[in-house]
Amino acid sequence: MIELKNLTKRYGNFTAVDDLSLSIDSGGITGLLGPNGAGKTTTMRMITGYFPPSAGKVIVDGIDISANPVAVKKKTGYLPESAPVYGDMLVYDYLKYIASIHSIENPGRIDETSSMCGLLNVMGKKIANLSKGYKQRVGLAHALIHDPQILILDEPTNGLDPNQIIEIRNLIKEIGKKKTVLLSTHILSEVEASCDRVIIINKGKIAADEKTSALSAKFKAGNAVSAEIKYADEFNVKNALNTFCSSVEVLSESEGILKVTAASEHDIREELFNCAKNNGWILLSLEKEKNTLENIFKDLTSGGSNND
Repeated sequence: MIELKNLTKRYGNFTAVDDLSLSIDSGGITGLLGPNGAGKTTTMRMITGYFPPSAGKVIVDGIDISANPVAVKKKTGYLPESAPVYGDMLVYDYLKYIASIHSIENPGRIDETSSMCGLLNVMGKKIANLSKGYKQRVGLAHALIHDPQILILDEPTNGLDPNQIIEIRNLIKEIGKKKTVLLSTHILSEVEASCDRVIIINKGKIAADEKTSALSAKFKAGNAVSAEIKYADEFNVKNALNTFCSSVEVLSESEGILKVTAASEHDIREELFNCAKNNGWILLSLEKEKNTLENIFKDLTSGGSNND
């Protein structure tokens, strides 16, 4: 459905997207992750035809976007970050205007899209008077009004409160049952809750590309542990643990309790337990750290720049 071939975007001497190649099949929700400056927004804008690539190709449903950008735009719906909608217009008038731009003659399409996006109860209100969550719904309706096969969403839940995030997430999941959805987000829990596949990019290159369910299994956590130790001195703890750990870090101390993380090439829980016992420390907790999406993201993208 979407194929990027050696896609590159340069701004002077700065390369925002660097020889990126990937394919996204029809259907499902794909999450595009990366730190600020990774090239997420630039990649999305090239897929939608808003930015021309410096090199490489974007092919959507078999159509080279450089050869026929209008045909590709008919197949895609795009919601940029912070939906750019006209605040002075009523919701109904705005969607009618967008429908006319797409030469949509079916009068029921506005109601159908509004119902899908949960807008029927605000059709007579000015967009400027809506909550941010409803403004985002209007932006989604704008992107969906022409019934595209592909929906591209840039930070669709950015700035929303927790209830609004859940509402938009559920709406995107429902849309993903019928359309191909590509979304970027900084909220890692959104990816775990919504996406079938995760693509992590860093400095314009792919750092990981896996099914969401398989990502943690591929990037194993190793043998890092976290512990809470009472009646122990930080200096003594570091010296004792360094005899069998490759790294030791004391994160904090509060009311005589040290919070410690340690790692090695092997499982150190038994050794740490015995070390605490031999030194007269009280071990309040000892847990092997799980390899969460957040940890994987940090490991793969540390050192990103600040341009997107």
